[in-house]
Amino acid sequence: MLAYEQAVFDPAPIPFETLGLDTRLLSGIRDLGWTETRSVQSGVIPLALAGNDVIACAETGTGKTAAFLVPILQLFLKEGPRDAKTRALVLAPTRELAVQIEDQVQGLTYHTKISSIAVYGGVPMDIQEFALKAGVDIIVATPGRLMDHMRHDSVKFEGLEVLVLDEADRMLDMGFWPDVQRILSALPKVRQTLLFSATMPGEVLKLTQEFLRDPKYVQVGRRGGPAATITHAIQSVAAAEKTQWLAKWLRDEATGPVLVFCRTKVGADRLATRLSGMGIRTAALHADRTQQQRMSAVEGFRTGTFPVLVATDVAARGLDIDGIAHVVNYEVPDTPEAYVHRVGRTGRAETAGSALTLVSPEEVRALRALEKAVGVQLE
Repeated sequence: MLAYEQAVFDPAPIPFETLGLDTRLLSGIRDLGWTETRSVQSGVIPLALAGNDVIACAETGTGKTAAFLVPILQLFLKEGPRDAKTRALVLAPTRELAVQIEDQVQGLTYHTKISSIAVYGGVPMDIQEFALKAGVDIIVATPGRLMDHMRHDSVKFEGLEVLVLDEADRMLDMGFWPDVQRILSALPKVRQTLLFSATMPGEVLKLTQEFLRDPKYVQVGRRGGPAATITHAIQSVAAAEKTQWLAKWLRDEATGPVLVFCRTKVGADRLATRLSGMGIRTAALHADRTQQQRMSAVEGFRTGTFPVLVATDVAARGLDIDGIAHVVNYEVPDTPEAYVHRVGRTGRAETAGSALTLVSPEEVRALRALEKAVGVQLE
């Protein structure tokens, strides 16, 4: 097993101004309104700046994206421009997460000439292929679409310096790990690798032994548990009455944007349609929606056009939207990891959030097992 003799736990905030960062990067950080690091950033950034491989385990919403982008950008600015070759690769499990990571790259690099692209499925390959062949500094990609481009010989990695695996456990859960391993086999052996995840199951730790070099470990909060800023509650209601109960709760009690999780794509579509028919502005998000439909749903939810978003677990790790007031589990989640990732969409950036699970009588046994596994008493 990996050695963590230099592990860092719950580090204190650090003013960005004291990290010795390039002034152009600091300007981007100021533009985003950041003044000091959050815990995972405090632990990861100094280790990554020193060139270490890093494994970071932290709840969703704790600022992991900046924890890897800041040291990558600092490295590139310190070294200066290179030939038209890709220098960093970030792998993410979902299109939504890839887009949001690349958006943050754009914000941080506004005062620089560092280039980037998000590479994901559901859109034509030709525009992505043109950019990849021209050469971009940072690629943020989902494994499947990146493999497509690699088969077309559209991308070369001989100049790669840094690899990031974001939401590594989710990539394992979604069956992407064979593609990840094929991608890794095409990368230079000498590189820096940063691995981030909200949970750290043994399978992921075992697999990391294949491609990390003497990694340092950073953990924020309780390993594998939800953020302390989230309150948890249940509502006992018969399965046939859940939609009516939820609609009344949305009208009478919900105090902000609500993300509702369903187990299946059909269930998400059905619930979104029924809520819309009751006069509640609702969008649906799942893997069978087109890329344009998914982007419209996310943007509509972000802007308030749709106060309610009904989603499958494709959104549990792909949405990075501050201000989600409530997460509702329409059914009891199948696994503890699913619960942690779903409720992690609220209570982000150290703000308060609430998680509500609707429980029918036949789901009580699954609920009690979930409580024990997650370590949270649902009341």
